[in-house]
Amino acid sequence: MTDPIIDAHHHIWRVAKVPWLNGPQLPRIFGDYGALRRDYPVSELLADMQSSNVVKSVYIQINVAPGNEVEEVEWVQSVADESGFPHGIVGYADLAAPDVAATLDRQLACANLRGIRQQLHWHEKPLYRFAPRPDLMNDPAWRAGLRQLEQRGLLFELQVFASQMMDAAKLAQDFPGVTFVLLHAGMLEDRSTEGWAAWRKGMRALAACSNVVVKLSGLGTFEHQCSTELWQSVIRETVEMFGPERCLYGSNYPIEKLWTSYDNIVAVMTECLSGLPRSAQRAIFFGNALRVYRL
Repeated sequence: MTDPIIDAHHHIWRVAKVPWLNGPQLPRIFGDYGALRRDYPVSELLADMQSSNVVKSVYIQINVAPGNEVEEVEWVQSVADESGFPHGIVGYADLAAPDVAATLDRQLACANLRGIRQQLHWHEKPLYRFAPRPDLMNDPAWRAGLRQLEQRGLLFELQVFASQMMDAAKLAQDFPGVTFVLLHAGMLEDRSTEGWAAWRKGMRALAACSNVVVKLSGLGTFEHQCSTELWQSVIRETVEMFGPERCLYGSNYPIEKLWTSYDNIVAVMTECLSGLPRSAQRAIFFGNALRVYRL
């Protein structure tokens, strides 16, 4: 039996609740997603994970229809109550909304809620852009919402590009009581010399903030592939900057199902981490998620 794994980043969904799956197929960072324009229930996720010894998992929000953010958390909680998975839930809330406190309180009625993701990533390329502006995290109204998150002991899933990392580091410094989980190892989308340099500079700034941890997930997003050759450098440098005690494994499934299998993600991640001591590997695959998401 292999060591136990916690998948700290996966999704399940019902097509009817997800606008980007239910409407016309539009260009996405992850390419043609026609194969996923269908329900992806927890039973399929468990089947995909069955040979990898995943013992716990964390669900990440999927941008349901506006106004359904509480219903999303309630539905995922009902799935967890019935199936035992997932063990943690990260929902969505617009932190700039005047009623964000009430939204968070309604979501907190679900026992497995652990945090919120509001995607902040903005890019000069429209295909990579999600947030309406690059500096939303600096907006006073948005920061007031983050304070509501802090007061409730919830973590924040931080999704930004390298160009936003200095602002993100300042955000982490200004909110030392919030645990920030940096997604997808900082979303390295530009592998040119200049792109690597910008990513390293931003990642070092974030690594200097003790309340920032980083998720090794979504590493095939821009190249649409899963391989040791592609992932090794990002993983090695991220672990060197943050230390193994602040890195977590996440599959980003089923998005990565578009180009690879769950078992292959685990195999590639294991190979990329093979140079670390066994205790460090166990922390990244299991112990850190257990602590960060209170599982």
